[in-house]
Order: sequence, then C-alpha cells, then structure tokens
Amino acid sequence: MARLNIYDPRERAMVATADALLRPLALRRAWRPRLEAAPGRILCFRVERIGDLLMTLPALAELRALAPAATIDLVVGDWNRDIAGAIRGIDRVETLSPAWLARDGSEGLSSLALMRKAADWRDRHYDLAINFEPDIRTNIALAMTGARRTAGFASGGGGALLDLALDFEASAHTADNALALVRATMGARCEETPPSSLDIPDERRQQASRLLEPLGRRPRVGIHVSGGREIKQWPESRFRDVAEHLVRNRDAGIVLTGAPTDRAQVEDNRSVLAPERVVDLTGTDLLTTAAVIAQLDLFVTGDTGPMHLARAVETPIVAIFGPSDPRRYGPRGVRDTVVRVDLPCSPCNRIRLPPARCTGHTPACLAEIDSPLVIAEIDDALARSAR
Repeated sequence: MARLNIYDPRERAMVATADALLRPLALRRAWRPRLEAAPGRILCFRVERIGDLLMTLPALAELRALAPAATIDLVVGDWNRDIAGAIRGIDRVETLSPAWLARDGSEGLSSLALMRKAADWRDRHYDLAINFEPDIRTNIALAMTGARRTAGFASGGGGALLDLALDFEASAHTADNALALVRATMGARCEETPPSSLDIPDERRQQASRLLEPLGRRPRVGIHVSGGREIKQWPESRFRDVAEHLVRNRDAGIVLTGAPTDRAQVEDNRSVLAPERVVDLTGTDLLTTAAVIAQLDLFVTGDTGPMHLARAVETPIVAIFGPSDPRRYGPRGVRDTVVRVDLPCSPCNRIRLPPARCTGHTPACLAEIDSPLVIAEIDDALARSAR
C-alpha cells in the first residue's frame, strides 16, 4: 500500500479492517499513566513531503512555546533533512525513508522495518510522542517508541494505539489541524502563535546572494514550473508567457526552481529568456533554494512544496490552484494570492486518484486559468510590494 488514498475503496477497506483488529487495544487507555508534569522529552513525526513538513511549522513553534524546557526530536523523511535542521526549537532531527514515500527508484523502509526502527528509540524514554500525519503505519510506529503518552489523528487508522486520537478535519487547513493536535495534547494554547519561519544559516544566505548577483538590482521573481503531478500541472507554455511578460514589461530577473527530474520543464522556460536575465536553480538543495527564495520579490508557482518554502521564508506568492483545495493547502500570508476558477467540480482534491475525465490532459480547473489572469495578479502583487 502506497501513501494512503482516501478515495480508493480498497485502501479504505484495508484501514477499516486493521482498525477493527486494533480496537480492543483502545482499552489500554484506562490504565495508561497520565503525565503529571510537563514533558521533558518529546518526539514528533512528520515524514511526508516538504509541503507537509512546512505546514507543521506553526504547530512546532507552539509546541516549543508551551514546553520551553523540553528536548524536542523531529522525525522527517530523508529528503527533508536540511530543512528540518533549520526549524527553530528542534533539538535533534531523525530521518527515515518509508517505502511508500520513496522516489527515484529507491527501496525505502518497509512498514515492519519502520516499526523496528521506532522501537530502537525506546531507550530514550520519551514522555510524549506526537504524529502529525493521519496514517496507520506511522501511528503504529509512534506506539512502538514506548512513549509514556502518544497523540495523533485517528482518521487514517491506528487511533486505538494512541492515548489521544483526534479526527483530522478535512475542511480545515493542514496547519490548523496540526495546531489543534498540539493544543489538545498539551491542554493549553498560546495567546498568539509564535513566529515559525526557517532559521537559514548565514553561509546559505551569502551563497544565495552570490547566485543572484547576475540579476543586478532589478525585480527578482521566482517561477516553479513543475506541478509535481500531471493533475496539478498548469501548462508550461503559460509559465513561459509569465516569464516573458516579467522580463519584457517589468524589467525583472527570473529565478527558475526545480528538482533534477524537472529539468525538461525548466529548460522549456529558460530557452525563451536571455541568459543574463535568468538564474537556473534546478537540482539545487532545498536549504539553498530557501535562502534564494527569501531574497526574491515574488514567487510564482502551483500548489507545490516550493510554494510552502516561499511561505516559510515570508516571500510573497502568486499560487495557481486547480484540483487542490486552498482552504487545506493554500498559502496564507497577507501578501499571498491564490489564483483559481470556480467550477462545480472544483476543488475536488482528488490528487492521487483523479477523475477519469481529468487524466491525460490539463484538467478544466487549470485549463480555464489563462495567462492574462495570472499576469494581472502578478502585476498587482509586484505593485503592492513596491509601495
């Protein structure tokens, strides 16, 4: 079973069967010891993709504020190691590569291997363990750590193994679900959510400045062409329209971001730009990319991990949304803009199991967002930032 897909009836049935078998274990809550004092050692799980981790930053910041003296360890996917190390308030980062999240042909840890790895942490004697993702496999791993108290979401299965199991609110933003979990677990909340931006090392900021030097002092706009999945891909030709408009009419320099697998899509845009007007960051590590994005005037993207990276470093965003629900995943900065069209079927949020009518081509919810609409929002955003 890959990453859980709530739209797949077979996966829902498998989780329901597993939950039925685990249900008797819920009785253990009656005699599990309660924490009488503030937790001294806390373990947090967030092993999914970059956007999932970054949407957890406000919750991690609040957890640190509510437990200022605690040691907080964070478990993330291997791909998020550098970014996790830049999160304020985290004392130690552990990395895993679960098989259902592995990419580029790598094998990754099986569910059983993940549980054995979690059991190896028992000798750390965690007072509290929190799982920020609704997934039965990581809930089982959380229980294997032997933490005195465990908390997470029941919606993806495995809630019977947790001392505190919340339902993941599907209509709420992922960041708000994570905050709700921390507040329920700690029995308290901060009056104001603490700052949660990344703490980027000075050497990465200096490297970013050197990378951007060829663009001079003109406006700098980042563009992330790849949607990550076909169902979320705004046409590359329209990203080209955006880039050409920015160079021709805004005298902007363009910064193209992407993973090594995005090379062809990035090249499609880079080829229409004068070399002195573009910086290509394809394949650059995430922390350096974050440092570059932090120095941009604007970042243009679909619903992607780099969108959340821009939010984390407080760079204004113009985000193009199709099937994804911005109420759950959208950027929420005061200078951020979400561009979408209202259709009866959108947002369906069926990213991992798209409707048959939307496969093999650009879905209507993205096809109907034309270049002039996005360009108008970009011009407005740049005008606001110049004031």
